[in-house]
Amino acid sequence: MAWLRTWTFAILFYGLSVPIVLLTPLSALFGRRAMIAHAHGWARLHRLLTRYVLGIQVRVEGEPASGPVFYAAKHQAMFETLELQLILGGPAMVLKRELTRIPFWGWAALRYGAIVADREASAAALRSMMRDARALTAEGRSILIYPEGTRVEPGEQPPLQSGFAGLYRTLGLPVVPIALDAGRLWPKSGPKRPGVVTIRIGAPIPPGLPRQQVEAAVHAAINALDG
Repeated sequence: MAWLRTWTFAILFYGLSVPIVLLTPLSALFGRRAMIAHAHGWARLHRLLTRYVLGIQVRVEGEPASGPVFYAAKHQAMFETLELQLILGGPAMVLKRELTRIPFWGWAALRYGAIVADREASAAALRSMMRDARALTAEGRSILIYPEGTRVEPGEQPPLQSGFAGLYRTLGLPVVPIALDAGRLWPKSGPKRPGVVTIRIGAPIPPGLPRQQVEAAVHAAINALDG
């Protein structure tokens, strides 16, 4: 039954995603707000299918911030990359460069408000990332990063990548850590399982802290559900 749910979800979600993504140039004609609304329509489709096809529901603990902040979230599955966009009100997201090279989708992500993170971490790439992040916060957008740098299995707690500290220092915004346990139901391989994903929005961590202190606080907070 789990495999049937998983394959039904994949057929419906990816089949319906193609025309949604192909229509993004039309939304782009009307500016960033229209792009955000378009993307959130796609995320709502994802939410609908995960709930009624996969049987996955969400329990949110805590409240999103009322103004621009720097969100730092655990990353265990594709699930949260779309669900958090709805819960957090459409933050700009830090993405690996290779994702922005996906035909058509990558272009749409950049227009939505993606900040490109380069694995090489060259000085020029870091300056570009900081410049883009500042421009988006100037528009009133929050920034969302997955500071461990990649999707991890439940129980894995790698150190934060260096880009997090650079953005924290540059933006001067409170950091709001987000813990989640989506990987229990949405594994990297194998069928997806029904159940409840918990997303815990933590208390803001103030700007201006020393690097080791803020990294330790964020690392502990995003792994709070990983025991």
